[in-house]
Parts: sequence; C-alpha cells; structure tokens
Amino acid sequence: MVYDNQREAYGHTLVELGKHNKNIVVLDADLGGSTMGRFFENAYPQRHFEMGIAEANMLSVSAGLACAGKIPFANSFAVFVTGRAFDQIRQTISIGKLNVKIVGSSAGLSDFGDGSTHQSIEDIAIMRAIPNMTVVVPADTNETVQATKAIADYPGPVYLRINRNPYPNVTPADQPFVVGQPTVLKEGSDVVIFATGVTVGMAMEAAQKSSKSVKVVNVSTIKPLDSAKIVELVGSCKYVVTAEEHSIVGGLGGAIAEALHQTSLPIKFLGLKDEFGCSAKNYTELLEHYGITADAIGKLL
Repeated sequence: MVYDNQREAYGHTLVELGKHNKNIVVLDADLGGSTMGRFFENAYPQRHFEMGIAEANMLSVSAGLACAGKIPFANSFAVFVTGRAFDQIRQTISIGKLNVKIVGSSAGLSDFGDGSTHQSIEDIAIMRAIPNMTVVVPADTNETVQATKAIADYPGPVYLRINRNPYPNVTPADQPFVVGQPTVLKEGSDVVIFATGVTVGMAMEAAQKSSKSVKVVNVSTIKPLDSAKIVELVGSCKYVVTAEEHSIVGGLGGAIAEALHQTSLPIKFLGLKDEFGCSAKNYTELLEHYGITADAIGKLL
C-alpha cells in the first residue's frame, strides 16, 4: 500500500503489527491525531495510553511497561520527545537498555507553520550521543513501513524519526529493513553523497542531473553506524557530501566524519548551519530558505 506521508505509514503499520503481537502498546502525549497513534487507539483502545502533555512521564511509564514485557511505542513531536524527556530516556531507558521505541514525529523543519519551538534540528545529535540508543531515520513512506516492522523486533532502545509531509518514495516497496545497514541507491565513482530522511530523494535528483559520476547512499540508520562499511562505500571517490534536514552539528555529517577520520577525504556538509528554524507558509519554502534542496546539493558536487 502507498501512503501519503511517513506518519500515516507508521500509524497503519503499528496497527498491523498489533494484530500479531499483543505485547505492542502505544503511548501518546496529546498528539495522537498528529503522530497517527490514533489509528492504534481506534483498533486496540485497551493497549493505547493517552498521557497528556507530559512527555517525561510518558517515557517513565514506557520504561515500566518495558520492564513488564511489553513493547511500548512512545509518540510525540520529535522536539518534545527528545528534549522534554531527555532525563528519563538517559537515566532509565538507555542505562537500563529497556525495549522502548521512541518515535519523534514532525521531525526536522517539517512542522513548517509552528516555527522554531516545534522544529527539531538537534534531535539526531541528542539521541545518537546516548549510549545504547539506536537511531533510525527512514528515507520515505516505503522505508518507514519496513523500519517500523524492524524496530518492533529489534531489542533495546530505538529512536525513530518521522517527517510530517508528503514527498515521493525513492526506496523500493517491501524491501526488508536491516538496522545498521546503509543502502546504495545509485552507483558512482567521482563523489559519494551520504543522505538521510527527506534529503535522500534530493540527493538522487542532484546525482541524476550532475555531469559527475555520483554515488548515492541512503543512511537510514544513523547509529549504529558501521565505520568500516562507510569507508568501503566511499571506495575511490575523490570527496564526500553529506545531506540532512538537521543541524550540521552532531548529525549525519558528524557521524560520517567520525567514520572517515582516518582518511584524508574532503567532506562537504549540507544541513542547517547551527541555527534554529522559523515559520513559513509551506514546507518547500522553508527548505529553500535553509538551502536544503536538490539544487543546493548539486552545487556541492
């Protein structure tokens, strides 16, 4: 099935998973209509918990449910679930290696109308810095379906980052998702683009327009990141470009730079330049304002 956006893909996949695994439970922080946790609530009301505007408490309850053998999916806007509940995520869930799935919806700049307070431009950096935390950023709706299925079976804490808006699929439908495995979407020998989330499609567009031979790698797992595999994927390429809808401080670019620290390859970073977001009339306008576009990637090639 083709979904309009990642939120719908995630919500409907949760319902499907709930049919077969009675241990899956879902928690929302007064945003089930936006996170699409409401789909699970409608299907299995006794396994859905409305926690109100209280992300910290929601994550503490999620920890308790995990200790009782449940598989909690805790949903809120990305900026709130990672920021307001950081202490609970770190001290209880991650130190305890508890099987909690933390889902950050409306991530990056995708909540274009609400401005900087609702836009998460540092959530990847926060979550990948926490020991024992896995960080997953699907490229599109197809990969969101498969990633949601994969993390339900993956042991331990996971952060899943979800975009708010519709945009085209670039990954195949029904391709199994393997946590920790980057995927080559286009081969090339001159330059390699490592992209994640919405920028994967932008990277493909830029690569197809470029006169250079450009490899495009979808990095849908930011952590764990297989450094040896990243070096292998670079191959004989002369330089590297990273692209993300996130601050260039501590995100995908930082992770790739860490993986390549023993090489001498030049790296060009595309993302927010250590700044907050702002309000806009639509998502496209905001991405263009911050230079997160296929054309901007193309200029780095």
